[in-house]
Amino acid sequence: MSALATGPAVLAAARATVADASRVATSPKNASAASVRYRRQKVGDVDLFYREAGPVDAPVILLLHGFPTASHMFRDLLPQLADRFRVIAPDLPGFGQTKAPPRGTFAYTFDALATVVGGFVEALGLTRYALYIFDYGAPVGLRLAMRHPERVSAIVSQNGNAYVEGFSDQWGPWEAYWRDPSASNREACRSSLAPDTIRNWQYGTGADPLRLSPDGYELDIAYMARPGADEIQLDLILDYRTNVALYPAFQAYLRKHRPALLAVWGRHDPAFLPAGATAYRRDVPDAEVHLLDTGHFALETHHAEIAALMRGFLVRGT
Repeated sequence: MSALATGPAVLAAARATVADASRVATSPKNASAASVRYRRQKVGDVDLFYREAGPVDAPVILLLHGFPTASHMFRDLLPQLADRFRVIAPDLPGFGQTKAPPRGTFAYTFDALATVVGGFVEALGLTRYALYIFDYGAPVGLRLAMRHPERVSAIVSQNGNAYVEGFSDQWGPWEAYWRDPSASNREACRSSLAPDTIRNWQYGTGADPLRLSPDGYELDIAYMARPGADEIQLDLILDYRTNVALYPAFQAYLRKHRPALLAVWGRHDPAFLPAGATAYRRDVPDAEVHLLDTGHFALETHHAEIAALMRGFLVRGT
């Protein structure tokens, strides 16, 4: 059943299960399953860090983070799903705790990120999984889905864009850099990496400040301050143009395979507009769409609501 929920009624169907989901995740008999485990997996020259929770024989959810964050963004969500699902969240190369080769010996492109995650999936023996795609995780995850559509049981897109309609008017410097990858245009994108941009624009726009913990954005700012991190991110900003070029292919995959799809979106996202969420219904008519009263990093303020929506959706749709 398709659903589009907006405004104050957005979570009417989910609220009844939010408290139940929280109790299940924290009850004593589920404490072991809900406990997050921190692991590493070698994939070629990459030492991939990942978080995992839930029974090893449970249905798998593979969660892919975005820019400029890491699997830390899923810290509140994982325990709320771990009683029923095996949840796995890696840090992409160039992010978080993953150790990857330096620029010049590793190509920081979205194709390369998808290849590493594909190797990670193979190493863990994952043959069937739901994808949670957010921000940069969307083009990485959709590349995986196109390469192995038989493995994808469902897709949860949380502010994970795959349509030009989803772009706001804030992409000017990036688009100029895509058209002309000059040194001056590269430098103009550097403001996207600044602490104030991360703290106030990416995290703060549209989010209730009383519900927005500083832990997430301050950790991201610290990661961005590491030597060489800025140049890696500028490489990925340039390569983002390949994602836009692949939008027709992503959409063709969705039309052909019609995966069960939930788009849950912070409606005040300054980068990806709600039109990016509703556009999924063009290719997957039965997609569920929910717009939340928050911003880009919706999990920071609405992790319980998103967990409840996911639990209901995955039970119905997979």
